[in-house]
Formats: sequence, structure tokens, C-alpha cells
Amino acid sequence: MLMRIAGALLAAALAAGCNSVSYDPVPESNFTSRDKQEFSRQSFTNVLPEPEHLRQIVTDPTREKPGTIVVDTQNRWLYFVLPEGKAIRYGVATGKEAFAWSGVAKVGRKEQWPGWTPTEGIHSRMRQAGFRLPSHMPGSAENPLGARALYLYENGRDTLFRIHGTNEPELIGSAVSSGCIRMLNADVIDLFNRTPMGAKVIVM
Repeated sequence: MLMRIAGALLAAALAAGCNSVSYDPVPESNFTSRDKQEFSRQSFTNVLPEPEHLRQIVTDPTREKPGTIVVDTQNRWLYFVLPEGKAIRYGVATGKEAFAWSGVAKVGRKEQWPGWTPTEGIHSRMRQAGFRLPSHMPGSAENPLGARALYLYENGRDTLFRIHGTNEPELIGSAVSSGCIRMLNADVIDLFNRTPMGAKVIVM
């Protein structure tokens, strides 16, 4: 299955280079009053990635069932499969090679404006870089997890990998995080609203 999807994603990436890109913005009705309040504090709310990583409706290359999430880490795209052979494609930032995770999981938990508790590994890397992190950061516009988080579970256990928002939208389209999948906050809100608990997630 994964080999089939990988081949389809490669073909889709090659075809994308020949097509014009149109941005399909997330409707403002998706946002809660808390979202609007937090966004009003952000100087980067309107920062957008390169055109190929803007949210758009595309022909589904995955052939997975509607409601499935497929993450193409090589090309920094996340697909949410729609009915009738379509998908929403979002730009993402993914984990650097040393920290990247791949596999099949399910959405085991969903949080709005999630708090962040850095792992000991993250604390260690940040100390080596000369930074100190708090033991816990409550949800806010400054939190690295951004506006929403989908927590990925495998065989009923938390993988410690998430699909979440970001406080660094300029990095969408890059391999920068510690394995997690970052999205624009508007995009992760849209994905969060569409995705039920237990949804299948394939990370390639």
C-alpha cells in the first residue's frame, strides 16, 4: 500500500510543476472568537508560503478513502481525501531527516490551542543551542503547536508525533521540526474541523 501511494505522490508532484496554482483560502467562519483574539496578536497572520504550498483543491493522487489524511514528507504536502476523486492539499513543514517519523496511525486526540510540554530530548537539544525552555507552555499564539493539534496514535499508543499549527509560518515547505508536521494555523483549523477522531493518517 505504502509503495503504491509513494509512486502516486511522486507522479502528483511532477504534474504539479506543470500546473498553475490557485489559493483556496479558509473561510473566516471557521474561526472561533478565541482564534480571532489570538490572531489579532500575531504580526505574521498573513504570512503565506510559496505558491505550491498554499491550500488548494486537487485531484486525489492517493486513492485512499474519503476522510483519510496522507502526508507527503518529501514534497511537504498533506492531503485530506474528499469524495469524488478530489483532495485538499495543504503545505506543511516536516521533521528533519534525523527526527522524521513515517507509518500508519490514527487520530487519537484533538486539542484547540494546545499546551506544549517539551520532551527531554527537545530540552537537551535546546540547551546545547544555548536556549532554555519552560517545562510547559500554555496554548497561545506564541506556542509552537499553534491553534490546533491532532495527536497521532499507533496501536492505541501515543506516537508523540502531531499534526499541529505553528508560530513560524514562514517555514512552511521546509524540513525544520523535530518530527512533527506543522501547518499554517488557518489550515490546521480547517483540517481539525474536517477530521473525526479515529481518522486514518498515513505519513510517507
